[in-house]
Amino acid sequence: MQLSVWTYEGPPHVGAMRVATAMQGLHYVLHAPQGDTYADLLFTMIERRNARPPVTYTTFEARDLGKDTAELFQKAAREAHERFAPEAMIVGASCTAELIQDDPAGLSTAMGLPCPVIPLELPSYQRKEHWGAAETFYQIVRNLADTSLTRGSHGGPRPRANLIGPCALGFRHRDDVAEITRLLDRIGIDVHLVAPLGARPSDIATIGQADFNVTLYPEIGEEAGRWLERTFDQPRTTIVPIGVGATRDFIAEVAGLAGLDVDKAWEDANSRMPWWSRSVDSTYLTGKRVFIFGDATHAVAAERIAREELGFEVCGLGCYNREFARDVRAAAKLSGVDPLITDDHLAVEDAIAEAQPELVLGTQMERHIAKRLGIPCAVISAPVHVQDFPARYSPQMGFEGANVIFDTWVHPLVMGLEEHLLTMFREDFEFSDAAGPSHHAAHAPKTPDNDHQPAPIELSGWTEEAERELKKIPFFVRGKARRNTEAFAAELGRAQIDLDTLYEAKAHYAR
Repeated sequence: MQLSVWTYEGPPHVGAMRVATAMQGLHYVLHAPQGDTYADLLFTMIERRNARPPVTYTTFEARDLGKDTAELFQKAAREAHERFAPEAMIVGASCTAELIQDDPAGLSTAMGLPCPVIPLELPSYQRKEHWGAAETFYQIVRNLADTSLTRGSHGGPRPRANLIGPCALGFRHRDDVAEITRLLDRIGIDVHLVAPLGARPSDIATIGQADFNVTLYPEIGEEAGRWLERTFDQPRTTIVPIGVGATRDFIAEVAGLAGLDVDKAWEDANSRMPWWSRSVDSTYLTGKRVFIFGDATHAVAAERIAREELGFEVCGLGCYNREFARDVRAAAKLSGVDPLITDDHLAVEDAIAEAQPELVLGTQMERHIAKRLGIPCAVISAPVHVQDFPARYSPQMGFEGANVIFDTWVHPLVMGLEEHLLTMFREDFEFSDAAGPSHHAAHAPKTPDNDHQPAPIELSGWTEEAERELKKIPFFVRGKARRNTEAFAAELGRAQIDLDTLYEAKAHYAR
């Protein structure tokens, strides 16, 4: 067992809770001990939802273990139905309650509640959050979809698609749904159903009437999409429309599925990213080395955008959900890097420190890692904190999503250039080191010898003259220059780094 201060994914019952919270008219009865109710905060505090998750906990205590805990579960399920009157219920056990083997599935079946009750078997010690969300959504679709319906029986004049995969606590899922709905409408396709986000159990019953399915987030929607393909003969998309190139490919794919000619939709007047990425203001970013880590969908999309659309060099690529490792390995091969498939944030930190990128694209954890290493960072994937659930419209998908991505990725690098320019005026009281970097903490002072390095000058073996010269290097690569110079001096056996050593190291690493 390895203790950690961070986990990229929770247990699978958290994934089930995300699906229940995303839907309407669905209630989740979770057999769990006291203390397993912390997950409420994920939605009310981090995602800033205006209502608690539709979850009832049995919350048994240690003293209850000598009694009939199965009766506690049945009582909680019965009271939840009476209080909330849901259209359907899902039942299961948390990772802790799984150990006492009360069998919520069998108990709920024996109760004969007057609504559909869907049992969940989520092996907490073999699987994790995304798998739990995918399995929950699959079971809901499989149990509630009306199999007597036929594909295309919606009766509408235009083709209709289901958008499957968006969920609660997802990275910009709400805005992505709005953007893709607008895009599909523009090319002549209506959205029949969005699920699980915003769907009711009665809506799920009609899911088979759509002409095809758009799988926005494969981690959550792909398993259900495969079942719908087998059951209703509904084809499904395989391209996730993140980035200009992927969005154009996505349009071609859905047009083919819908039997439409939509050539005019390939160029979007609101897509500023292609021109801006070629403009004089962005050309200095060409060749910047980026390290990418997140869920597989966003990591793979980021690799293509970095490589094809912004001219970055991908020096690292990885994901934490092993179920989609194959996709990440294929993308890593295109960039010529070794894929990093791990859920150990310490391994990710070591990889970033070794790669020494000029930009990190990752989750909330990579934001912290990059801050410690003094490297600019942009968040591209869940898990994230409250600041990445903005009140403003900020999609990642479609042409507007490409604009958002351009701003999100380029601004940290532009601010880095600004800080470099400010160092030219270091003697001015406003721009001295004591004022602190403007985009890190506007009014947080720092000592002149900090430079994002923990070691003080007297321990580093640097002369004052060499330290002054080091400060002329832009702060966002200064740490790398310091480490390279110290490594170079160590190889030569020099105890002290002077100006000549600094220049020699610079020439050595520039070859």
